[in-house]
Amino acid sequence: MASEDSRPLLFPSHMAAKSCTSQVFDREQRQQREHPRSLTMSGHVGFESLPDQLVNRSIQQGFCFNVLCVGETGIGKSTLIDTLFNTNFEDQESSHFCSHVRLKAQTYELQESNVRLKLTIVNTVGFGDQINKEESYQPIVDYIDAQFEAYLQEELKIKRSLFNYHDSRVHACLYFISPTGHSLKTLDLLTMKSLDSKVNIIPVIAKADAISKTELQKFKIKLMSELVSNGVQIYQFPTDDETVAKINASMNGHLPFAVVGSMDEVKVGNKMVKARQYPWGVVQVENENHCDFVKLREMLICTNMEDLREQTHTRHYELYRRCKLEEMGFSDVGPENKPLSLQETYEAKRHEFCGERQRKEEEMKQMFVRRVKEKEAILKEAERELQAKFEHLKRVHQEERVKLEEKRRLLEEEIVSFSKKKATSEIYQNQTFLAMGGNLKKDKDRKKVSSAQAPGARRRAGSPCGVCCPQPSRRHATQQQPGDLPRSSGTDACSACCSPVMSDCINSCPTF
Repeated sequence: MASEDSRPLLFPSHMAAKSCTSQVFDREQRQQREHPRSLTMSGHVGFESLPDQLVNRSIQQGFCFNVLCVGETGIGKSTLIDTLFNTNFEDQESSHFCSHVRLKAQTYELQESNVRLKLTIVNTVGFGDQINKEESYQPIVDYIDAQFEAYLQEELKIKRSLFNYHDSRVHACLYFISPTGHSLKTLDLLTMKSLDSKVNIIPVIAKADAISKTELQKFKIKLMSELVSNGVQIYQFPTDDETVAKINASMNGHLPFAVVGSMDEVKVGNKMVKARQYPWGVVQVENENHCDFVKLREMLICTNMEDLREQTHTRHYELYRRCKLEEMGFSDVGPENKPLSLQETYEAKRHEFCGERQRKEEEMKQMFVRRVKEKEAILKEAERELQAKFEHLKRVHQEERVKLEEKRRLLEEEIVSFSKKKATSEIYQNQTFLAMGGNLKKDKDRKKVSSAQAPGARRRAGSPCGVCCPQPSRRHATQQQPGDLPRSSGTDACSACCSPVMSDCINSCPTF
C-alpha cells in the first residue's frame, strides 16, 4: 500500500526525465543528419558513374524549354526566335487591330545531334495595340499563373505522372523594348513589374540597328537605371558556378542585349552570313561588333538554359505554391513555432472546416426558421385580407340578392295585376260582342216584319234620314252616355218605318 501511494508522487518526475532524454536523442539525430561523418573506402564501388547515368536518362527523356516573347506587334519577335534557333517556325503575321491581348502558344520538336528539345514559344498577340493599355499585361499574368496551377494540380494528385507530364511553365521571358533612345514606356514598366516575381525576364532592345552605337549605349544605361529605380528585378546570370561565373558576370554588364534578327543570307567577302542589307551597308546578325545577338544566344541557350529551368522551379513556382498553400491554410509551423506535418495541418484544417460548416448550418437553420416565420406572418396577413374581402363581397351579394328579390316580387305583382285587367277586358269585350250580335238579329227580324207589312213604302224626301216618319225613334233620341261603346259601322233600322238605314247616315243625322 505504501508503494502504491508513492507512485503518483514519482510519476511526474519520471515523465519529465523521459521527455528530456527524448529531446536529447532527437537533437543528436538532427546534428548527425546535418553533419554526417566522412569515411574512406578501401576499394572501387562504382557510384562515380551516376552523372553518366543521369545524362543518359536525360537524353532518353528529352528536354523541354518554354519561351515567352512580350512586345508590341511588328517589333521583330518572330524573326528573332527564328534566328535564335536557326529555323523557320512559319508563324503568321499578326494584325495591329486586335481588340484585346491574347497569348498563342506553339510547341515544336527540335533535335541537335542526339539531344531532343521540346520547344514551346508563347507569343503575345495584340500587345500594346489598344488605345487603353491599362490591362494589357493582365492576360500574360493569368497565363503564367495558369501554367503554375496546372503543375500544382498534377503534383497534388494521388496518382501522379510528373515523369511524362509536359511542363508548360514559362522558363524565360524575352521582353522586347522599342529602340526609342529615350526611356521605357509606362506599359513596359508596369508589365515587367507584374512579371518579375513570376518569370525570368531578359530585356532585349529590338531592331538595335535603328539607332547609333553612342545612342544605344546611353539608352542601355538609362534603361537599367529606370529598372533599378522602379524595383524591377530582371534575370541575372548566375555567378555561383566557377566554370561560368566569369562569363556570366561579364554578360550581366551587357544587359539589356541590343539584338538584330534576320534569316536572310548576304554574301560578305567570301562567305554567306545572316545579315540585313541596307543602302548604306550590311548589318551582320552574328557579328558582335554590330549587335549582341551572339551574346544573347550564348547566355540563353548554350550556357544558362538549365539554370533558367531550375530558377523557374525553385524560385517562381515555389513562391506560387507557397502562396497557394498558405491561402488554403497550410503552414510549416504551428502557433508556438513548432514544426507541423501535413497530416497535422490537414486534421487541424478539417476540424476548423467542420466547425465552420456546423456554424454555417446553424446560421442557415436559424435564417430558415426566421424566414419561415416571416413568410407565415405574410401569408396570415394575406389570409386575413382575403377573408375580409370575402366577407365584404358576401355582404354586397346578400344586399344585391335582397334587392333582386324585392324587384322580383314587385314584378310578379305587376304581372298578376296586368293579368287581372287583361281578363276583365276580355270578359267585357265578349259581353259587348254578344250584345251587338243580339241587336243585329233583332234588326233583321224587324226588317223582315216591316218588309212584310209595307212592301211599297217610300222614303219621305224632306226627312233627314230619308225615312217617312215624322218623329225620330226613341233609340235615335237617346243620347250616348259616357262609357258606352262607339257605334259600330254597318246598317241600322228606323223606329218608325223599320227601314234599314246606313250607320254613316245615322251618324250624320242630327236626330239620331
